Amino acid sequence: MSNQKDVVRAYVRYLKLQRNMSGNTLDAYQRDLRKLLDYLSREQKDICEVTLQDLEHFSAGLHDIGIHPRSQCRILSGIRSFFRFVQLDGYRDDDPTELLESPQIGDHLPEVLSTQEVDRLEASIDLSKWEGHRNRAIIEVLFSCGLRVSELVNLKLSDLYLDEEYVRVMGKGSKERLVPISPKAIEELKYWFCDRNLMKIKAGEEDYVFLNRRGAHLTRTMILIMIKAQAKEAGIQKTISPHTLRHSFATALLEGGADLRFIQALLGHEDIGTTEIYTHVDTSTLRQEILEHHPRNMKKR
Repeated sequence: MSNQKDVVRAYVRYLKLQRNMSGNTLDAYQRDLRKLLDYLSREQKDICEVTLQDLEHFSAGLHDIGIHPRSQCRILSGIRSFFRFVQLDGYRDDDPTELLESPQIGDHLPEVLSTQEVDRLEASIDLSKWEGHRNRAIIEVLFSCGLRVSELVNLKLSDLYLDEEYVRVMGKGSKERLVPISPKAIEELKYWFCDRNLMKIKAGEEDYVFLNRRGAHLTRTMILIMIKAQAKEAGIQKTISPHTLRHSFATALLEGGADLRFIQALLGHEDIGTTEIYTHVDTSTLRQEILEHHPRNMKKR
């Protein structure tokens, strides 16, 4: 077992320098690898001696202690990456993970709306009502920027850089990201701001983009109710929620040919269960990807 620490150190350098992993992703890979190393230590086995059967026992142990199948898949994905490196770097001649199976997740895929269905959703809104332009702006921002509903309700005027066509988003774990915003979404926001400027806004709520009729910022439940009611009004039979528009954003980009890594970055995903490779992408590249591949921008051209 004398060279095990050296192998792990070499692997971490490989992830950092050749895979260009972010700090958080690197930490996640190391935590998951530590689970395996702890198991092998208890079994008094070296990484160069590990067999498929050992790894199957390790995988079964993850299940036995109640780790969710999705997390099991993420851990095993990291283990496969490690042993591919071990083989390629010549520490052993074979890869014991080649026949290692992952647990079945079996999640139901969320509904997706086409661009035409989003258009129907927006067209069904009664603009004679005071909240009409607000609701159109909400739907368009969710679809054009792929925001989580929690990110939308907390969106501030000070987060909008409309001249530069970006919004600043505070995501999970207080992680900020810049997301390009389409001309269509900017147009809908400006219509809403005309109505918003006439409102009496509650003290302390002045910076929130989206407000209710009492001048306070919206809640997630309010947006969920609005979108479900609007889908019914538009004759859309699918069961949808604010997350449907976020998923539709990602699907539209993917179908348009955008690279999966850029989509993950736009969505603010960092978990290695969401993507096998997370790389830092500069905002100018992100902007180019969304301009080229999102249907709102394609339609404009």
